[in-house]
Amino acid sequence: MNSMYELLMGLPLFNGVSYNRISEIVGSTPLSFLKYLPGQPIFATGDPCTQLKFIISGSVRVSIGNHNDRFRVNSTLSAPSVIMPDYLFGRSTIYPCDASAIDTVSIMQISKQEFTRLLRTDEVFLFNFLNILSSDAQKGIDGVMALSTGSLEERLAYWILALTQRDATDITMTCKQRDLYSIFGVQRSSFIAMLDSLTERGIITYVPGEIKVISRTNLARLLLSGNE
Repeated sequence: MNSMYELLMGLPLFNGVSYNRISEIVGSTPLSFLKYLPGQPIFATGDPCTQLKFIISGSVRVSIGNHNDRFRVNSTLSAPSVIMPDYLFGRSTIYPCDASAIDTVSIMQISKQEFTRLLRTDEVFLFNFLNILSSDAQKGIDGVMALSTGSLEERLAYWILALTQRDATDITMTCKQRDLYSIFGVQRSSFIAMLDSLTERGIITYVPGEIKVISRTNLARLLLSGNE
């Protein structure tokens, strides 16, 4: 139980939950434990989100793209983490991305019904979940401002941040550069100058057709500094 307690305490949704409460949850809540082998799909774009999926060991590759796959953002979530928790409720309750195991992955699942019961009976879970939803909503406001009045760097930052989770690592954006020029409405020279500037600051690296994020935290700071 000690290892399970420490693992769950590392999840944002379990922050502040006592040892006794976690013991009670593990003992009384119907939980599913699943194992996925390397490369095995966990869910696909369009699948319904009816359960919270906690990564308790291993790493998961998450991939989200547009309808014709000309633009795609890939990222990695490693234990302890939860995959797309903000799609359990709301207008859209289907996954907007694919998720597959990178190595051998263990997933703990809790149904929407059981999680709703926890939210009703435990204020800690309720506040943790509200904080996650609020953070995502506030990120959207920063992004709208960046898209409308921000610099090219801020606009690129919003695209990547909006399509990845806060704890995501190994983030890559794949898209033909000429498509990116069109998306951002700039000339090639301006776009390459922006990429070179971010590369010099250690925030990204890039090759034709792919941008790799070195520091998501520093990328996020571009939006914050733009609103100061």
